Amino acid sequence: MAAPLTNTLHDHDLAAPSSPGVRYEKRPATTPDGKRVPGLYNAWIWLDNQAQYNSYTTEMVKAVILAFRAASNARDVSSVVFTGAGDKAFCTGGNTKEYAEYYAGRPQEYRQYMRLFNDMVSAILACDKPVIARVNGMRIGGGQEIGMACDFSVAQDLARFGQAGPKHGSAPIGGATDFLPVMVGAERAMAACVLCEPFSAHEAYHMGILTDITPALKVDGKFIANPLVETQKAFDEFGRVAFGKSKTGQALKDGKALLAKGQVDLALLDAKVEELCAKMLLTFPECTIKTVEELRKPKLEAWNRNKENHRAWLALNMMTEARAGFTAFNEGTKDDREVDFVLLRQRLAAGDSWVGPLHDAIQPRGKHG
Repeated sequence: MAAPLTNTLHDHDLAAPSSPGVRYEKRPATTPDGKRVPGLYNAWIWLDNQAQYNSYTTEMVKAVILAFRAASNARDVSSVVFTGAGDKAFCTGGNTKEYAEYYAGRPQEYRQYMRLFNDMVSAILACDKPVIARVNGMRIGGGQEIGMACDFSVAQDLARFGQAGPKHGSAPIGGATDFLPVMVGAERAMAACVLCEPFSAHEAYHMGILTDITPALKVDGKFIANPLVETQKAFDEFGRVAFGKSKTGQALKDGKALLAKGQVDLALLDAKVEELCAKMLLTFPECTIKTVEELRKPKLEAWNRNKENHRAWLALNMMTEARAGFTAFNEGTKDDREVDFVLLRQRLAAGDSWVGPLHDAIQPRGKHG
């Protein structure tokens, strides 16, 4: 005889998320007409390390994992919003100060850290609720990777996007080399990952890695499109476009002046995120998550196929290029945070070993001589 049902529900959480750099909250869900729905919520997960552009420390990574588990398990949560505090950065990736001062030269330690990072990406890809990246500012490096792991991305149009690995001693194998070919095709993925040239939210929308963009600059009480981007083929009164390229010359100077005159206001971004959550509220929950899971498969399959060998390579790289690159970024001046790439290649071509003075020789001159 089957055991009788009980009204006492099991707690499936591992632990409550706890870190000074991560906030977890539940906000009341609303219908498309803006009415609050009693008893239903959207979970908001915030990276809150604004002094370091919301880069994630080891403790923050742990808290993000637990926050996604909590949101995934919450019976009263409809959607999950993943975002950063402030208006400067969604996330700029791993905390380079921690990388340079602790993990550099310690491959075994970094291997354990990368287990946590991999679990963070997997927690996003395995969440039992749709995940929306609210891109409130820069989404660079590992920040771009965890953003692309989300199911939807909505950005304010002053945000910048891109990878940084080969410029700073790593490879973008925390998701970018897995996700970008699936999302934008091989050629654009190659350019983004190898050249490390940042691009605008308008271009990100055109490439297909954003669901939508909204203006964030308010001048004289009115929202205007990013004045640093030359927009083409406007869609609406706010300048939402299919493509945009950076301005040059006098137009760039005028754009910077306009940017300095205005104020950043994320009200339209929040409204767009709430609108997206409200649309998903009016769907069958199991049918929705099954659809999401199927659409995640190309990213998830690539990620699961590669994440362990990526972890091993990244750990060993902490003895050579990562150690040099993260040290340069952490200790260099604001305008000089890259190693001397030409000298590095010359010394390696001459047969120099990484065990010796090579590391110091290629550091930025502002700090090392």
